[in-house]
Amino acid sequence: MGKIRDITTIGFALFAMFFGAGNLLLPPFIGLQIGSHVWVTILAFGLTGILLPFLGILSVTNSGNDFNDLGHRISKNLTAILGAIIMICIGPLIATPRTAATTYEVGVLPFFPESDPIWTSIIFFCIVWLLAITPTKVVDIVGSFLTPILLVILTVLVVLGLTNPIAPTEETALSGSTSFTLGFVEGYQTLDVLASVIFAGIIIAATRAKGYSSVAEKNKIVISAGILAAIFLFFIYGGLIYLGATSGIENNDISRSALLLHIANSHLGQYGTVAIAVSIGLACLTTAIALTTGVGFFFTKLTKGKLSYKLLVTLTCIIAGILSVTGVDNIIQFAYPPLAFVYPIVITLVLYIVIFGRLVKSKLPYALALVASTIIATLNVMKIVDILHADILAWLTHIPFFAYELGWVIPSLIFFVVGVLIGWIKNPTVPSSRA
Repeated sequence: MGKIRDITTIGFALFAMFFGAGNLLLPPFIGLQIGSHVWVTILAFGLTGILLPFLGILSVTNSGNDFNDLGHRISKNLTAILGAIIMICIGPLIATPRTAATTYEVGVLPFFPESDPIWTSIIFFCIVWLLAITPTKVVDIVGSFLTPILLVILTVLVVLGLTNPIAPTEETALSGSTSFTLGFVEGYQTLDVLASVIFAGIIIAATRAKGYSSVAEKNKIVISAGILAAIFLFFIYGGLIYLGATSGIENNDISRSALLLHIANSHLGQYGTVAIAVSIGLACLTTAIALTTGVGFFFTKLTKGKLSYKLLVTLTCIIAGILSVTGVDNIIQFAYPPLAFVYPIVITLVLYIVIFGRLVKSKLPYALALVASTIIATLNVMKIVDILHADILAWLTHIPFFAYELGWVIPSLIFFVVGVLIGWIKNPTVPSSRA
């Protein structure tokens, strides 16, 4: 029973760490746009919002105890640079300020229309700082107390929406393939793949603290907890996408926060605003604590203790607090280009380590695959910000899947194979997996 309790606690904590501001606001808004293409969109969103984050945890578990151990697969310097970019994105720059902004717009503003977001930000990050400053308690606080409350509220909302939809799904201008692309790309905005390779270190540390010291025990607990979290995420994500598709709203210009409040009030009546406010507060608070803790751990280790954990937690709270007052929609809009750059790189690293990690030990194939993904990601960002010449844009359409934001897939695979072949040519008497 003790092992089941530990898996449940860690699984709940992992769910709560992943399920933050974007995870609650994005799915209904996606559903609003895709009409009857609900299942294909749920599948696409699940790939980037659930499966890839799970593989991210698996990649770290298979490599060691934290993100830095992925450096054994490529280059420690490259891993440090990539890790720093990830931490800045999911820490003070995008994800963490978005949690406070969402708490204000959905959890505070409906009750206090004249309130100032600055005060919400100050109070929110004071709580985050107090809970993150003692990192050994994070998993137990989140997993044992906060997540069960969050899950109960969200489950009630989803079940009511599934059994008694506000309106039927309707056809939209989007095709099935376009809906798939929308769900896949919007999954980037959850930032969960980026967070997974960082959260893995927190979860592994908590697992070891509970007495699971051997590699086999650690892996079993972490993987079991990850599967539990993935099941809950799929149910909640799918339900929220369906609730958005059946919301009866015909105006796509509605804000994400307003749509969520409309759904909650329609299904839960006068208590809807209160229920969703509590959900938002819990979801955002648990994620902000995990992200802030992750930033502190990562940069403390990267700087070999020159920057203390408490200092990094404090700086993260201050910077995120300042940025949070710009509002949710502005943060999401700003986030797209940097996420479109870093996501393909991280996905490549995670996928290739999970798929080929046991067979290919040489660093060169992984490094070349990352180079290919970086080149394609850079071109994609240049397309997004509209600085590419028309002739180059026309050429890019010949790259398989580029139109679906997946142009990195084939080039990274080709470069990976080239790396394996180079290793085999250099050492023909040694199996390529040991080159």
